[in-house]
Amino acid sequence: MSTGFIHSTESFGTVDGPGLRFVVFLAGCPMRCLYCHNPDTWERTRGTERSVEDILEEYDGVKTLLRGGGITCTGGEPLMQIAFVTELFEAAKERGIHTCLDTSGITFDPKDSGKLAKFDRLLEVTDLILLDIKHIDPEEHRKLTGHSNENVLAFLQYLDTKGQDVWIRHVVVPGLTLEDRWLYPLGEFLGGFRNIKALDVLPYHNMGAVKYEALGLEYPLKDTAPATKEEALHARSVILAGMKSTRQKIMKS
Repeated sequence: MSTGFIHSTESFGTVDGPGLRFVVFLAGCPMRCLYCHNPDTWERTRGTERSVEDILEEYDGVKTLLRGGGITCTGGEPLMQIAFVTELFEAAKERGIHTCLDTSGITFDPKDSGKLAKFDRLLEVTDLILLDIKHIDPEEHRKLTGHSNENVLAFLQYLDTKGQDVWIRHVVVPGLTLEDRWLYPLGEFLGGFRNIKALDVLPYHNMGAVKYEALGLEYPLKDTAPATKEEALHARSVILAGMKSTRQKIMKS
């Protein structure tokens, strides 16, 4: 079995999928999101090399307390270590453990048949995917993350063809994503998918600024105020309105 580079683990995650969850933070991420609050997960070299058996042994120590939960792999970007995540999930499913993947989908490439085979193997043992869509506009997405969103959106389309359950996550940042002109089109896009089971709209916070300081990095959004709960609720309502519009059009067609 392969080993993975692990940044850290959390025993009782409450926002990483259904129920209480054992969360594995994998090291390494190709994106540099302006609002990232975990810059310490960017480099794989910052992680500790661990085996599948080691992770499951730690899970066993708390499993009786994880009501309705399971294992979630997040990051960083866990799909940078897709072989390790796949082997971990395969071993987890053999034990009847619910598996959840928290990803940006940035490493997906619909044109690469070799990668698709690896994704298919992973999906066979993945119960739920939390897909973080950073921005619906390709150029704004590039400004925000350093990458286009083409493969991210293609990943959601691929998951729909596979019937894979997805929870959408979207972070709203004042001046970047917290605008109706972006939120409504995002909803219109999402409304065309049958596999979306939940929508989480998360307000931007600046609690990660201290990590940038510790790493000697400048915090990109030091002049940006955190989003409020009310702003996040408004953003969610706008996205849902866009989704409803698309679904009404589909029903009429």
